[in-house]
Amino acid sequence: MGPITLRHLRIFVQVCDSGNMTIAGQRLFMTQPSVSQAISEMERHYGVQLFERLGKRLYITNAGRKLLSYARHMIKLQQEMDKVMQEEKSTGGMVRIGASVTVGICVLADIIQDYNSLNHDGRVETVVDNTEVIERMILADEVDIGLVEGKIHSKELVTESFMNDRLVLIAGPQHPWKSRTNIDISELNGVAFIVREKGSGTRELFESVMTTHGLEWSPSWVCTSAEAIKNAVAKGMGITVISKMIVEDEVKDGKLRIINIKDINFERRFNIVYHKNKFLSDGLKNFIVLCKEKYQETQ
Repeated sequence: MGPITLRHLRIFVQVCDSGNMTIAGQRLFMTQPSVSQAISEMERHYGVQLFERLGKRLYITNAGRKLLSYARHMIKLQQEMDKVMQEEKSTGGMVRIGASVTVGICVLADIIQDYNSLNHDGRVETVVDNTEVIERMILADEVDIGLVEGKIHSKELVTESFMNDRLVLIAGPQHPWKSRTNIDISELNGVAFIVREKGSGTRELFESVMTTHGLEWSPSWVCTSAEAIKNAVAKGMGITVISKMIVEDEVKDGKLRIINIKDINFERRFNIVYHKNKFLSDGLKNFIVLCKEKYQETQ
């Protein structure tokens, strides 16, 4: 037989995903014998068995699992190639951006506004969620680039920093600490905080710093919305640690107060994140350069 084609790989992946050749055929609008023939051709080509056929069920072999990883990657590259070429043809390029909540609130709109002014034929699609969700979306190729404040855990992703950020402790005008500008680190021990949800970069940094200093704390309220957290603190429902950029207006208006904590540093970096195998179109390259140049003074 000839070489293995993308058609073979698509059939193989569908059989793996469905666990049944008949179902795979239905999803691919093929007959079951055609699916079976394609799998047999692959097994003859490589000289290995890809599935164990026990009764009416299929069980992927170790060789099959290794091939599946390559097959998914090759299909993804082909889809990416087609998408990029179509975008170049129809729109001059599209950039899909995923931003974590703090980045989405503080800087995303300014970046996109500048990008659109420099790339009139391009299009930008955005989604804002916590860092954990954005990381999953990049791995699933649901967004091209992520702009996040949280730690990235996958080794498949590349991170490049583009600006500094600092978390601060804030309290409302009714809080007992309202007239203080500084507190000792020991005063945080055992305090209840209003915090972001698990998966948030802000939550992860807060927990890490508190643990490093051996401080115990408890959540009084867990919330996915930075605006809701600010409102709750302003109304005296508790304190929180949040990006300084998010609360600048409220601090100026006297609705919130920043309280410095001796011997604690909540510094962090905002990062550009993309898959290590991602094809970087001209639009994506321009977007990355823009982020770095726009905020280079914060490096």
